[in-house]
Amino acid sequence: MNLLELLNIQTELVTPKRVVLTLDVTEQEQQPYGLMHGGISCVLAETAASIGANQLLGEHEAAVGVNIETHHLKAVRTGLITAVATPLQQGHRLQVWQVNVQYHDQLVSTSTVTLTKQSLGAQ
Repeated sequence: MNLLELLNIQTELVTPKRVVLTLDVTEQEQQPYGLMHGGISCVLAETAASIGANQLLGEHEAAVGVNIETHHLKAVRTGLITAVATPLQQGHRLQVWQVNVQYHDQLVSTSTVTLTKQSLGAQ
């Protein structure tokens, strides 16, 4: 089972310029204090950015995260959150994506994700 299946993350849209993921936050994604764990925002951000970045790569290449910076702006207890990823820079080796996680119309977190191209060929 992969992480998307484990957390029941739904893929709503995938293009080279926009990726949209959703997650219904339940007790499973909460800290002991009853708030959504901040790592959930990071998981959504890196996942959405990786999916988008991989749209530009060849069959034997993968975009892998090398840096993520996340600012947590609003607490969420339960409910549907949406992550929207858009590219800031799509270079030959590095890509930088901006990912905003929202609960309804409120910004929950914003992340900048940097990814690099990795060859999947024989080492």
